Amino acid sequence: MGSRRGRPQQQQYPPPARGGGRGPIPQQQGGGRGTQGFTAAPPQHPRHDAAAGRGRGRAARGDGPSSPAPAAAGPLGRLPPELRQAMEDPSPPPAQPVPVPAQAEAAAATGQAAIPASSKAIRFPLRPGKGSAGTRCLVKANHFIAQLPDKDLHHYHVSITPEVTSRVVNRAVIHELVNLHRAAYLGGRLPAYDGRKSLYTAGPLPFASKEFQITLLDDDDGSGAQRRQRNFKVVIKFAARADLHRLGMFLAGRHAEAPQEALQVLDIVLRELPSARYAPFGRSFFSPDLGRRQPLGDGLESWRGFYQSIRPTQMGLSLNIDMSATAFIEPLPVIDYAAQLLRSDIHSRPLSDAERVKIKKALRGVKVEVTHRGNMRRKYRISGLTTQATRELTFPVDEGGTVKSVVQYFQETYGFAIQHTYLPCLQVGNQQRPNYLPMEVCKIVEGQRYSKRLNQNQIRALLDETCQYPRDRERDITQMVKHNAYQEDPYAKEFGIKISDRLASVDARILPAPRLKYNETGREKDCLPRVGQWNMMNKKMVNGGKVRSWMCVNFARNVPDKLARDFCHQLAQMCQDSGMDFALEPVLPPMSARPDQVERALKARYHEAMNILGPQRRELDLLIGILPDNNGSLYGDLKRVCEIDLGIVSQCCCTKQVFKLNKQIYANIALKINVKVGGRNTVLVDALSRRIPLVTDRPTIIFGADVTHPHPGEDSSPSIAAVVASQDWPEVTRYAGLVSAQAHRQELIEDLYKVRQDPQKGPVSSGMIRELLISFKKSTGEKPQRIIFYRFVHAQSENTRSCAVCFH
Repeated sequence: MGSRRGRPQQQQYPPPARGGGRGPIPQQQGGGRGTQGFTAAPPQHPRHDAAAGRGRGRAARGDGPSSPAPAAAGPLGRLPPELRQAMEDPSPPPAQPVPVPAQAEAAAATGQAAIPASSKAIRFPLRPGKGSAGTRCLVKANHFIAQLPDKDLHHYHVSITPEVTSRVVNRAVIHELVNLHRAAYLGGRLPAYDGRKSLYTAGPLPFASKEFQITLLDDDDGSGAQRRQRNFKVVIKFAARADLHRLGMFLAGRHAEAPQEALQVLDIVLRELPSARYAPFGRSFFSPDLGRRQPLGDGLESWRGFYQSIRPTQMGLSLNIDMSATAFIEPLPVIDYAAQLLRSDIHSRPLSDAERVKIKKALRGVKVEVTHRGNMRRKYRISGLTTQATRELTFPVDEGGTVKSVVQYFQETYGFAIQHTYLPCLQVGNQQRPNYLPMEVCKIVEGQRYSKRLNQNQIRALLDETCQYPRDRERDITQMVKHNAYQEDPYAKEFGIKISDRLASVDARILPAPRLKYNETGREKDCLPRVGQWNMMNKKMVNGGKVRSWMCVNFARNVPDKLARDFCHQLAQMCQDSGMDFALEPVLPPMSARPDQVERALKARYHEAMNILGPQRRELDLLIGILPDNNGSLYGDLKRVCEIDLGIVSQCCCTKQVFKLNKQIYANIALKINVKVGGRNTVLVDALSRRIPLVTDRPTIIFGADVTHPHPGEDSSPSIAAVVASQDWPEVTRYAGLVSAQAHRQELIEDLYKVRQDPQKGPVSSGMIRELLISFKKSTGEKPQRIIFYRFVHAQSENTRSCAVCFH
């Protein structure tokens, strides 16, 4: 699906079964990643923010959301019943009430005129107040308080001719302009530049529009030859004043909508110096000087760096900083890089066609420098790889048609004897008239970020590198802030921005653990987790799923058949003991298969099983796959074949799990299997007793939605939208999911809600939301009276647009 263009029909995940298999709607327990929540109906419902950033800790968990949320709107007497129910701490309203949309709605309900905060704003409900449950504590957050500058910011439009797409070149042009003309023409101002079309100054420039002529010299390649010049025309023209007053109003709680332009200006100012020092990517900066490099395999290494973003919070303006890491191409000799990529020594043998194609794909677009000319390190960008070996390559040297071999040319011109003549040459420059460079005279230039997809082993190595204990992460973040020395940043000084060097302290609460309900047939019928942990000892699943027919395929060569059989038997016994209706014997005994033949093995084994089950009018309920610990793409291939091609539920187990033969491991796998086949492991006692505010008082469906975009460098693959929704009530433990392919890098979910034209009925509503609402009605027998919709958006500015589409 990832390689398909256009918009195929939305699919249920897993899709309906093919070839006799069946693919039930996947069932999940619990939530997922922290997202921003809001309620849809009725419009007065409060929003419950968790103040949690995504993944890299971009916001602190505490009493408040990541953006300023004013206190309750008006006195308690004017609150609707659900707001009154949700309020844990009925504190008095603030001295300066905030004119936000929920107050406007409350005013409208009493006949008063409602004044919207913004014509474009989505009217989010107010937070009803701060909670009081749990044990109060103080936590440190990776936020550093910033003082709002008291400056008059001006925005200028920049036009550079000839136009270039590289931000690096654009920055070099503006940097040269500032160096030459800051005193004479810029009034001594030090501008901040976004690398594209916008330039900002702390105060006006002495002109409304002005043209400059700038000359850039190419880097010195050590040859002593005259460096190439490039001439640019730069036009700087006044565009607007950046309004920081609205940002101050927003931070003070007197404006409902965050002024994104003002935040963007401050972000650009604080990014200016790091962009010159380090390798920027997105909101992060990387450098080999910011931490030790770690090899990732196949010619890649990880560089440490930091993420930074200016954020409005309840504490005021803050700079959010976190540690990050990403993959760079190792600055190796090209032959050594190719050997790592192929995991084979190529110093003494020619390449096969498959190996040559693999190297060509990996090196296309990579910048290299030559090493055969002493200090002259000229750089080139690779455009391809020759199909012929170096010893077979010739090229014309004059108009008369005289040709020379590459080997002869390098010997006569540079006195360099090529050793590896059986290897192909790198092609650099124009594809129509390429230049040939032997692989042995080229070295990869340092600092090139790897933008293609990492394999599973590389991802695992990168995650291991970035996983830290909180105290170690705190230490590294604090050291990074001191290393960046924001108080000495000339751009921060110019714009009057002051950054604290201490982690922000945030009031927080450790919430009491919810009591969990298990099946009445177990020795323990409920459980109270301690420090977030509990186990299944003496407990049974509240609803055990059915697995009457199953089989196992072993792709791990070091797991003998007997051990695979013992593992499967113990796992089946654990599933049965935990409350599932699980057959102890498989349809077929466990079979070993080669990892490079996963599709053939799975389909062959599936058809063998169906030859037995088909006459009995039964289906295969589950496939257990035993995988090597370092399985590369095997896991994804197995899931694709099982869930898309065959339509069967699958459970993967690693080799190390098989060898341990540990009851706790069996129990954890059993819990996963039960959810996948439609069972429920546990429910909240509060849900059964209808004590969860805004969920259990009336039929409620909870949605979650996100869009996954192709990896950077993939320009044709579609983005994948996923929407899940709860399918039971009041327990809210089962979820159904839909996925849909849509336009490349489109953040709005196109198939969320659609109106199609029916020949007989006319306009008919359809889309992912409608399908899930119908599924909820069939599952519960109730129409939802309330919708809670969690929508993660990758850009702050997309939030309002996404919400508008969700509830159109």
